[in-house]
Amino acid sequence: MARNDSRKIVNGTYGRVWVDGELWAEVDSFEAKVTINSEDVTFANDPATYQKELGWAGEGSMTIKKIHSRVQRKMAADVKQGKYPRFSIVGKVEDPGASGAERVAIHDVTISEFMLLKFELKTTGSEEIPFKFSDYEMIDMLP
Repeated sequence: MARNDSRKIVNGTYGRVWVDGELWAEVDSFEAKVTINSEDVTFANDPATYQKELGWAGEGSMTIKKIHSRVQRKMAADVKQGKYPRFSIVGKVEDPGASGAERVAIHDVTISEFMLLKFELKTTGSEEIPFKFSDYEMIDMLP
């Protein structure tokens, strides 16, 4: 009988994110996902509802500690001029106690919204950065 081995569970503490090749060490959480877009399809004399896949959409978010004005620096001036920058993001988690690494490159990233200023008394600052993307590649996968 196989035994469960908790050491193989990936610890998110070892996750890292690079935006346009620059390591953002202040990232607290990161998520990127693909949603399959589909449409309901029905046929005469068949009570079932089927799905027809029409494509996919990529979206995600990251939460960062408020140490820099990274996002504002990349977005604020351009957005006011009607320009919407595109980025590449690489996310990786490689727990030395687990069995390998998972790494993904996300391309054609657009930031959906960004905070101009936010603070709360007696609270450390952070900001959530939602994004969308139209291309990705799995570079490393866990066994």
